[in-house]
Amino acid sequence: MIQIAPSMLAADFLHLEKDVKLVNEYADIFHLDIMDGTFVPNISYGFPVVEAISSIAVKPLDVHLMIVNPEKYVERFAKVGASMISFHLNATEDPAAVLRDIRSLGVKAGLVINPDIPVESLYPYLKDADFILLMSVFAGFGGQKFIEDTYMRIRTLREEIARQGLDLPIEVDGGVGPANAKALIEAGAEILVAGSAVFKAEDPGAVIAAMRG
Repeated sequence: MIQIAPSMLAADFLHLEKDVKLVNEYADIFHLDIMDGTFVPNISYGFPVVEAISSIAVKPLDVHLMIVNPEKYVERFAKVGASMISFHLNATEDPAAVLRDIRSLGVKAGLVINPDIPVESLYPYLKDADFILLMSVFAGFGGQKFIEDTYMRIRTLREEIARQGLDLPIEVDGGVGPANAKALIEAGAEILVAGSAVFKAEDPGAVIAAMRG
């Protein structure tokens, strides 16, 4: 089943409740980008915003940690409402241990890589994860152009997941919208993260429906 995860970084923060209700009604998952200004050269929001969204969300919260030492924060994000927590492979010394920590909290654990990191680097950790997030732009800023090599990366990863006999959804984030959703789904993606394409649209519900295919 294809799931659409609007990125709340592109939401209207002056009227956040309106956009939370929009996701509740039309989409499947809230995608929450947490940036620390160190792992990526940008800062987003933290626990208070996640907790506020969680208070009226009826769809799962997918927290994407773009921070160093994510192991220090996974428990607190679980406590403020995260259903899914992902972190970058190169943000910690022991990714397998962090994946286990997240799962021990009753939360789905995900691993993320940027476009310049080979998908093969994920292979040793697939058995410890519940989903994989492939960035189709470089993490840290919205509005970047989609990187076309992403399709092949999804296919390569999908083949390895099947080879290992696992059932792991592949999530894609960055420059995703109605124009490339069908090709991403055909390549093997199951969770599509879209920010501007949803929240800047005149009819966000129609955009989300179009992306499902």
